[in-house]
Amino acid sequence: MNFLTPAFILDIGLLAMLVMVAVAVVRLRSLFAIVMLQGVYSLISAAWFVSLDAVDVAFTEAAVGAGISTVLMLGAMLLTEREVKPVPMRRQWAPLFIVIVTGMAMFYAIGDMPMFGDANSIANATLGVEYIEATKSQIIIPNVVSAVLASYRGYDTFGETVVIFVAGLGIILLLGLNGNAGRWRAKPEGQDISQIDGQDNGQDLS
Repeated sequence: MNFLTPAFILDIGLLAMLVMVAVAVVRLRSLFAIVMLQGVYSLISAAWFVSLDAVDVAFTEAAVGAGISTVLMLGAMLLTEREVKPVPMRRQWAPLFIVIVTGMAMFYAIGDMPMFGDANSIANATLGVEYIEATKSQIIIPNVVSAVLASYRGYDTFGETVVIFVAGLGIILLLGLNGNAGRWRAKPEGQDISQIDGQDNGQDLS
């Protein structure tokens, strides 16, 4: 196997960028910068999925991860502090231990995964072939991915849409847009950030 192909080099570069962005997210204290970098992380992930020929997953990651999630996080950030308070070192050991154990388990499971693009793998040789053959007669849609997402996995796709809708609705309710639009004012750290000409014309519902 030639590891110096342009696609392989691109994948390694995208993975390196993901690692650097993840480290920056962990190290930063500004919530705004963290939310923006999370959007960047989603965009890089979408580019990596495209490189792996998973265009449908890349589209979902770009729309949900970099788009909707970023907007919702920015909306939620209005109700909290602008910077993360430092966490004592004694409270960081348990999360670090969980991350290390989980990472080791994931690397251990890599050995049981089929080779990338293996035509003889279970997914490609059995279930994948059945979906491709059944789509021609049952769904009559030339795009097999669309047929799987919209028909065979229709309930699953509908459930994912409901989750995103409920998350967006929850953020809207937290922001006070349930009939209180224009009357509610966020006051992070006790300071009204929406004052106009030094006067607060809204109603404090906090």
